[in-house]
Amino acid sequence: MPTLVPVPTLTQAEDTVLSRVPDEYRHYFNGRTPVPFTKRHWEFAGASSSVPLARAFLDTCAAGRDSEFRYVFSLLGTELATNAIRHSRSGEEGQTFVLRVTRSGNGLTLVCRDNGCPVRAEDGEAEEGVPLSPAPLEGEHLTTEHGRGLALVDSFATTWGDNGHPSIRKVWFHLAFDLTGSGWPAA
Repeated sequence: MPTLVPVPTLTQAEDTVLSRVPDEYRHYFNGRTPVPFTKRHWEFAGASSSVPLARAFLDTCAAGRDSEFRYVFSLLGTELATNAIRHSRSGEEGQTFVLRVTRSGNGLTLVCRDNGCPVRAEDGEAEEGVPLSPAPLEGEHLTTEHGRGLALVDSFATTWGDNGHPSIRKVWFHLAFDLTGSGWPAA
């Protein structure tokens, strides 16, 4: 079984990002067992400086669960947030992305809504009506630093998918509390 690395807490420099969060919503990011919720969402600035705040949001949504569930949920959610920033208009100046978490009796579902494919999308990227799919992890792709996010989601989420609309993309995954259907315990 893989060794878990603790999800880092916000550092003082990153805490300035939290200063833009109204006081009544700070509990969304504190890492403690959350006030009971069914749905929770937050709109993040489409900049890499938002990733630690997104990670804190995800970790707080999963608080109260065992460490493995919390780790996998935060890992997969951070991958979707990073993809929204790197591969969509959400990463352009002044743009945003939204993370929406829904709690059910058996797990958490995360939906990441971004602002669609960039104006100058690479050839073949985000074709009309073509759903996302992970690149196979084989050979030298196993050691690359980039391009493995959807493969992680595919391997470790209970289920996942996307809406297939390049103008406003919604990528989602469900992670069962007991990690049923996830490749995580077998990793």
